[in-house]
Amino acid sequence: MFPMPEPVLSLRHAGLTLPADAGPVEILRDITLDIAPGETVGLVGPSGSGKSSLLMLMGGLERATAGTVRALGHDLSGMDEDALARFRLGNLGVVFQSFHLIPTMTALENVATPLELAGIRDAFARAASELDAVGLSYRAGHYPSQMSGGEQQRVALARASVMRPRILLADEPTGNLDERTGAAIIDLLFGLPERFGATLVLVTHDERLARRCHRIVRLRDGRIDSQTEGTRQAEAAE
Repeated sequence: MFPMPEPVLSLRHAGLTLPADAGPVEILRDITLDIAPGETVGLVGPSGSGKSSLLMLMGGLERATAGTVRALGHDLSGMDEDALARFRLGNLGVVFQSFHLIPTMTALENVATPLELAGIRDAFARAASELDAVGLSYRAGHYPSQMSGGEQQRVALARASVMRPRILLADEPTGNLDERTGAAIIDLLFGLPERFGATLVLVTHDERLARRCHRIVRLRDGRIDSQTEGTRQAEAAE
């Protein structure tokens, strides 16, 4: 029997409690979850169930107030902010609903930013190649305000993938897009793990989209309510 690969993400009894005027609010409770290399996981559940907060814990963008969160074998709770930033730069790509592009930078400059921060010499050549991969080479010199929402999200995807991260986290990446544009973005997003073997964790309200993943993790009231296989897992088993 071959040994199981080490999870790229591993949470053990993780919790998140945040302060509020009326007293502490428990956002996540007793989350225990392993995600395997190359797996695609959809996080679903009603609004306020903790989906986005769980994604933030996985990326070290929020710190667990209980339990442990490990990514690629590293205990994220044991890192200071500088160490977390360095770890994310080389290992994690994050795509948000609101794009979070730098408005004073062109598409090419936005995509090149993580490469430059990492001290990579051919940053702009690699950024240009990644823009081409998402079909936006013709927008390289344009600023976010000159692009449509779908184009901005393509730039955000290129920026998230240009460092070839081992983990991709996406928080409602089509929430601000029309259905047709959103479908094109999702096809690109699912294509990224296939291109370089990354693990994808996706927060979505769309059950059809979640079913495209290997596994669906359903949250309710800050806890994992259930886990089921998606169509991708069924296809892999055939």
